[in-house]
Parts: sequence; C-alpha cells; structure tokens
Amino acid sequence: MYAVIKTGGKQYKVAKDDVITVEKVVGELGSSVELGEVLLIGDDKEQTFGAPLVDGATVAAEVVEQKRDDKVIVFKKKRRKNYRRKNGHRQEVTVLKITDILAKGKKKSPAKKKPAGKKKDEEKPKAKAKPATEEAPKGAEAKTEE
Repeated sequence: MYAVIKTGGKQYKVAKDDVITVEKVVGELGSSVELGEVLLIGDDKEQTFGAPLVDGATVAAEVVEQKRDDKVIVFKKKRRKNYRRKNGHRQEVTVLKITDILAKGKKKSPAKKKPAGKKKDEEKPKAKAKPATEEAPKGAEAKTEE
C-alpha cells in the first residue's frame, strides 16, 4: 500500500518503512507524527483519490532526525556596477520513517501498554490547597488619600 502526502508545500509518494526528508516538522527524536494531508491512497488493485484530500486518512511516521540541509549559495551580481552579494542558506529539515498508512475507517495500531504499577488505593494523597490570604501582593502598595 502506498500514499501521496503533502507536507511543507511538496508532495511525497510514501509506503510503509520508507525514510523521507521533509521540511521541518515539530517533534522530538523518536516521537510519532501524524501527517493528515493525504491526497491519494492506493495499492496494486485500486486507488482512492481525494478531492482534494482523502477523508479520514492519515499517515503515521516516526521522527528519526532533526537536522539542517546542505548549504545553498545565493549569489547576486549586476554587471559593470561593481555589485556582488554572496549569501548562504541552510534549511531546517526532518527525517521521517513512515510507520503506517491509515485509510478511512482504520484505526492506529494499539500503543504499548504500560506495566501495571500502583493501584488507585495505593496512590499518595494529594496536598491540600493553602488558604487564600487577603494581603496585597508584594510591590503593590495601597494608595492613601491625604
């Protein structure tokens, strides 16, 4: 199964376990990201096209790396005017590994269960709230009329 997704103003054809480099996506290393702009989902037999997006479809991915791309040199020149400007730019990019393609009606694979720890009865009691005082906060002095 494959999908065509849109992220960062570009379109990518992805399948499960593909590794792609896209424009910066917010997420920490190892965290899961859902890409909701799915334009097409298909396999060998049939394709589902969106108008413009496929309803309810998402692509789940894992953040492999956050890095900066190679430097692009921007050089401007006007002939015979002694005008030259040289700048460099490095774009922030994210490397994603596609973990799952979720079509309409399908649900994300269940998350790993946490080991059973303390029961509700064994939890520590929460601290009681301190009573509010009617004093003015520091620095805010009451004005007196004289």
